[in-house]
Amino acid sequence: MNVRTNLMLPEELVEAIDEVAGPRGRSRYVAEVLAKQVQRDRFFAAAKATAGAWKDHPWFPTSESVVEWVREGRRDRYDPWGDDPDR
Repeated sequence: MNVRTNLMLPEELVEAIDEVAGPRGRSRYVAEVLAKQVQRDRFFAAAKATAGAWKDHPWFPTSESVVEWVREGRRDRYDPWGDDPDR
């Protein structure tokens, strides 16, 4: 269910939104952008709240071991911008 709300936005920002979304797509566009930002804000809040939780984990005795683990994981992942999907 949608809820009607009233937002005060700078005129230049509304004009820019309308260029991208069109005047009839403004609400949908703003809702999608705000939903993405809320998700991002929640992610960073969770990351901050759990920072250091694995500080003494036996898999990662040093900072270098963490970096190597991340690099190994990235090597194993499919890169849609660089890999050929038919390989």
